Formats: sequence, structure tokens, C-alpha cells
Amino acid sequence: MKILINGIGGPTPRSITRALRWYSRYRQYEFIGTDINPYARDLYDSTLYNKTYLVPPAGHPDYWPEIERIVEAHKIEMALVQPELEVLAWAKRAEESALPCKALLPNYTLAQQLTDKGIMTNILKDTGWVPPSVIIEPDSNNFQEAVETLGYPFWIRATSGSSGLGSLKVENEAALRNWIHINPEVKQFIGSQYLPGRNLACKLLYFEGKLLRTACAERVNYIMSKVAPSGITGNTSFGRLLNEPDLVDMASQVMDRLFAYAEAPKHGFFTVDFKEDGDGKLYVTEVNVRHVAFSVCFAAGGATFAEDTVRLIDKDDSFDQKYWMYTFEKDLIFLRDVDAQPLLLREDQLLQTV
Repeated sequence: MKILINGIGGPTPRSITRALRWYSRYRQYEFIGTDINPYARDLYDSTLYNKTYLVPPAGHPDYWPEIERIVEAHKIEMALVQPELEVLAWAKRAEESALPCKALLPNYTLAQQLTDKGIMTNILKDTGWVPPSVIIEPDSNNFQEAVETLGYPFWIRATSGSSGLGSLKVENEAALRNWIHINPEVKQFIGSQYLPGRNLACKLLYFEGKLLRTACAERVNYIMSKVAPSGITGNTSFGRLLNEPDLVDMASQVMDRLFAYAEAPKHGFFTVDFKEDGDGKLYVTEVNVRHVAFSVCFAAGGATFAEDTVRLIDKDDSFDQKYWMYTFEKDLIFLRDVDAQPLLLREDQLLQTV
């Protein structure tokens, strides 16, 4: 089976490819990878990809001609599209004309709404599921609304982008102004109530109107956290695989609301992120329209989302269409680091000094 993987310079596509290489028994795979960065490591990794290509970014006039050429040259059967800009480009094309190959994609309008944290927060603001939040325009120089609404400390981040872009715990006005000044690439911020509790993720796989698979995890620490003032780099170094049906119930309610607002079918792969306040109350912080960087850790624990996606796209008749919440061995954790294979172990195996 020949599969196109987009954005292979990022950790999420690498994680998906590894999940299929290491844990899938469905088919034999040939992976064709693309990226826009000539220095992307995985463009040169023949252990993961059979062939790789440097391509123009999504939105460039040559993007689709190049993708079509690659698909035709390799007779690619499906694409696993991950970077948000490419998810948006593929979803939009799916509504306008035929795709060059099969893919599991969300509705374009829904994807647009979810990739902007400000829009998503506004959609959910009357539900009690999102923390109190204020849009902060860098050019306005008027931050009083955020301070009056949220008080100090509060959390600030970019309304779009991944890997914790623009995120910081703000404790005074000087810190806020300085942070905005040193992040000129961020065009809009969102300030939200500071939530000190657990950082949780619920993954949901929908196909043709049905929720089929879910699983939960906790992000505890982040790779290279010391280089980010917020301590969040978007790439988890230590996490827990969880069995929390209540979290799944809340995530599915959130998605129902978002599907209805966009008048979108229940179709696609989503990761709903939550944070707890000091009392353990859950709030939605964002919804990703793709897998996450520790997908291979889910696969190692038995939650084979990448393979599930491939089997659904492939119309595998043996795929069990009944709903499952993946469950894990008690106290199962994962450890990840730069240039290292992830590890799964029980939390009681951690050294006492950790």
C-alpha cells in the first residue's frame, strides 16, 4: 500500500509513520514523504520513507501540480495529511473538486474554525466548557480589557499555530507588553484564565457520521521545556496514557456542538485538549484537526489510530464498526526526547529521584 505523508519534517507525521512501520499488521506499506523545508531531517531518512520530495507550501500555485505529479508517479492510494495548513488546503479542495488520492479529512468550514483558537473559543463561550478569554490585538496597545476580565496571572498564546506558539503565564503588564513585542510574528493573541491543573488530551476518530475510536492521555512535561518561557514547546517528553470515560464524554459533547455549529458531518480525526483549574474542573483549550506528536506512544499502548485511519480509508470490510474507547494497562506512561525512540513503562518503574 502506497501512502503519502505530508509535512514529514514535523514530529507528528514522523510519529504516524513510525506507528504504521512498527505496530501495524494490516498491510505492507510504502511511504512517500513531502516537506517544504530542505533541511527537514526525515527527507533523508530511508528507514522511514521509500521516497521523499521537497514541495512548495500549501497555497503556492505549484503546490497542487507537484502533489498531483507525485501521486501519479507513485500510484499513491491515500494520503495522511497532518500539518494544519495542508489539512485546510486538502479539505478545501475536497469541497471544490476531486482529490488526487483518498484521505480522511474534516469539513473545511469546521477545520477553519478549529485552527483559530479565538473562533473556537467564541463558539463554545456560552457552554461553560472554555475558560474566560479575551482576544488581544498586538497593535491596539490597550490591554485593559484582558486585565479587567482575567486578572493576574493569566495565560496568553497565539490564536493560531502549534507547539505552544506565543504562550506565556502573564503576571503583570510589563511582562505582557514585552512578550507581545518580542513575538512580532504573532498577529493575534488570546488571553485566558490561568489553569494550573492537569493538561489532558482526548483523541476522537469519526467516520461517515459515527464516532468509532477514542483514547485519552495526559501531557506532564515537554521536550526542551527550558527553552520556552512558558515551559510548553508542544512536544511532550513525559505523559500518561489514561482510561477516563468522563473525559471522552465531555470531548464528544464538545465535538457535537462544533459539528452542529459548522453544519459539518461527523468525519475526521480530532484531538480535544483540556486543562483543569485548581479544583479539577475541565476546560477546553483547543481542538486539533489532526493526530498529535505522541501518536506512536498510543500505538505502542494498543491504540492504533494510524492503522484505524488507513483501514477506514481503504474500506476494510473486517474493520469493527462498533465504538471502542481504547483502554490501557494501569499507570502506563511514555517518555520521549529529541533523536530518541519513545519508551513505554509503568510509572512505578520511574526512579525515586525523578
